[in-house]
Amino acid sequence: MFVHSISHYIPTKVLDNAYFSELTGLSNEELFKKSGIITRRVVNEGENTNTMALEAVANAFEKSPIPANEINLIVGGTYSPYDTVGTLAHIVQEKYKIDKAKVVSVSSACSTFINAMELVQGYFAMNKASKAIVVVSEHNSAYYNEKNPISGHLWGDGAAALIVSKNRISENDLQVIDIYTEGLGHIGKGPEGVYLRPFDGGIQMPDGRNVFIHASKYMSQITKDILEKNGYSLNDLTFLVPHQANIRIIETVANILELKREQTLINITELGNTGCASSAIALSQNTEKYKSGNIMVATVFGGGYSCGAMLLKKI
Repeated sequence: MFVHSISHYIPTKVLDNAYFSELTGLSNEELFKKSGIITRRVVNEGENTNTMALEAVANAFEKSPIPANEINLIVGGTYSPYDTVGTLAHIVQEKYKIDKAKVVSVSSACSTFINAMELVQGYFAMNKASKAIVVVSEHNSAYYNEKNPISGHLWGDGAAALIVSKNRISENDLQVIDIYTEGLGHIGKGPEGVYLRPFDGGIQMPDGRNVFIHASKYMSQITKDILEKNGYSLNDLTFLVPHQANIRIIETVANILELKREQTLINITELGNTGCASSAIALSQNTEKYKSGNIMVATVFGGGYSCGAMLLKKI
C-alpha cells in the first residue's frame, strides 16, 4: 500500500494560554508545564469538522497523481462530528461526485487515524478497492469545556487527508509497510479515561495520570514491536510521528526509545491536541524532510483506550 499525497488544513484563529488563564485561573507557566502548549488553532465562524475535511482533501488532490473519479473507497475518521448521520466521508463523496465508491467512517478516539488506514489496508487485501481517500478531522472546540482546568486548554482543531492506493505510482510515494491496532478498553481507566458524552460537560479527561502512564507505555512498545516484526530496529528509525496528546507523553516515549529530539515530529506546542488528526497533520507538515530510505513510525493512543502504529518507508 502506498501514500501518494498527504495534506492538512489548520484554521487561522489562534487561542494562546492567556485566553485560558483568564478562564481557569491557571498561569501561562502552569498551562505550558501541564501540556507543552503555547497556542492552539480553532475554527473560524462557518467552519466545522466537514469544512476542514474538505479543505484537507482539496489540498491533497492538488498534489495527487490519482484524480477524484478513480477513487473507489473513502474512509473518514473523527470523534467530533458535525453530523452523526451524513459523515465527513459522505461529504467528500458529494463534493467530488465520486460514483460507486465504498464510504465508511470510523471512530476510535485519538487513535482513529491508524484505524482508518488499517480499514483501507483490509479493503485492498480483499480486492474490494484499490484507490482511496483517508480523511481525519477534529472540531474539538465544538465539544470542549474551555473553563475545565484539567483538560479544557488542551484541544485544537484541524484536519488531514491522504490519497492511497495498492500500487506504487511515483518516486515520491511513501510505502505503508505494516499497520497494527489494538483495543485497550480493559486496562486502566478504559472508557472512563477520556470521554465525550453529549450534553454532559464536553470532552473530559478526569485522570490525566492514568492516560499518561498507558499512553507512554503503549506508544513506545508498539513502535518497537512493529519495527522488530518487519526486520528493523530502533537504530533504523528516522522519524517518530506520535499522537500529539501532551508534550510530556511525547518526550517520555522519545526517551524510552532513546531518540534524538530532531527524530520526533512535534506540533502540539503551536496547534494543541488536534485529536485523531494530530499525527496525520504532523506527517503532512514534515514531508520535505523525508529522504529516500527513511523509516517512519506513526504511533498513537486514544481514549477508550486504544493504540496503533503504522510503519512507513520513503521509497
